[in-house]
Amino acid sequence: MATHLAAVSPAKGKPFELQTRPTPKPGPDELLIAVKSVALNPADTHMRDHGLFIPTYPTVTGFDMAGLVLEVGDNVHTDATDDSSGSSFRPGTRVAAYAAYLWKSCNADYGAFQERCLIPWQHAVPLPDEISWNHAATLPVAVEVPLSAWDIMGIPRIGETTTSTLVPDGSTSTNFSGGKEIPNTEKREALLIWGASSSVGTMGVQTARLLLEDPNSSFAAVYATAGSANRSYIYSLGADRVFDYKDSQVVDAIVSAANEDGLVIRHCFLATGQLALCQAVLQRFLGEGQEGEKTKTAKIGSAPSIPPDAEVVNGVETISVIPSTIEGERLEQFRYWLGTWLRENLANGAIRPSPEPSIVGKGLGAINAGLDKMLQGVSCTKLVVEVAE
Repeated sequence: MATHLAAVSPAKGKPFELQTRPTPKPGPDELLIAVKSVALNPADTHMRDHGLFIPTYPTVTGFDMAGLVLEVGDNVHTDATDDSSGSSFRPGTRVAAYAAYLWKSCNADYGAFQERCLIPWQHAVPLPDEISWNHAATLPVAVEVPLSAWDIMGIPRIGETTTSTLVPDGSTSTNFSGGKEIPNTEKREALLIWGASSSVGTMGVQTARLLLEDPNSSFAAVYATAGSANRSYIYSLGADRVFDYKDSQVVDAIVSAANEDGLVIRHCFLATGQLALCQAVLQRFLGEGQEGEKTKTAKIGSAPSIPPDAEVVNGVETISVIPSTIEGERLEQFRYWLGTWLRENLANGAIRPSPEPSIVGKGLGAINAGLDKMLQGVSCTKLVVEVAE
């Protein structure tokens, strides 16, 4: 029986231990990946230290990875002409992938922190040759979260003239591009990214910039918040204005800038930071609209969990950014987010991996140190572990 090395979580609050595990075979619609690099996320620390989402031990966790396809299961597209999204997978294909551990009943075979990992093919994207393993590993979660936020807030996808019907409780329509048609309206909105120097925040800025280029979009500018040390980088990703979230008058500064630009703010992606500040900004624009039309509601897509004691602000809806809990719908979401949107925009150079990776070590044994470093606080960087050459 073939085996491989894994960083195994033995119990809640315990550091990962290196153990040998049997290497699984891919089932229908699955790929077996030889993991080359993994990127670390805040959720990884909560899972290791507090047992978040984990029902039983021992197990293998982790989300972000890049690697080489070793084997393909039945029904996997092996020729680009077979798949309208353009994604195809054969042994030897270089991919970035979002591990499906949470959606596979926390089965350890689907955790990223090991040398061999199973994934649904819809959770993977073939990579251009010029993208390194380390850069590729930073992409899946960073791309999925803001794209999910746009969907869940009902912002039409690029090239579509309809709103997404995805709703926050996991009850969704199977037609993600369905819904009422919207007219080609004047661009009068600024899209706000709060916490833009986080991993998902940097990609939020890049994805928002592309939304602005859609003629059917109502967005005219990307506003972002970040620390003063990261302002130049956030501007380089496409932000029109960057505000210091540490400024005690940041809400007033954002509102004043929008007024100066002749824009309103009705949508905010909270990548990280204080929900109350986002609510305060959006609340200031309620009641404003084009040609006397009153805006009654605004939306915040929140990547962090919404605190149970969070204040409810009339007219400002806060929605948790999560993929659908229904498997077929989730797979279609990931197929679009990674297999279509990410693949196309990497190929045409419209986006780049962000933020820059910081290599914390080589081998699975470096994951514990990487998560400890994350707990000390990082900004505008993605911690990456090189699993193999």
